[in-house]
Amino acid sequence: MISPQAWKKSSYSGGDTQECVEVASCLPWGSSVRDSKHPLRERLAFSSCEWSTFIGRLKRHDFE
Repeated sequence: MISPQAWKKSSYSGGDTQECVEVASCLPWGSSVRDSKHPLRERLAFSSCEWSTFIGRLKRHDFE
């Protein structure tokens, strides 16, 4: 189980702690993502390679 301190809120949450995405680094294998409104529900898991690719594409604005 991932400790509560490991979860980081999205910088795009605008200060609203109830409406955001949270990410936890789960080294060495990757990252987990969850909905802050439902922290006990399913989480998405990404390998380190998948997460790096996703973040790189976000930075290049590939999804716009």
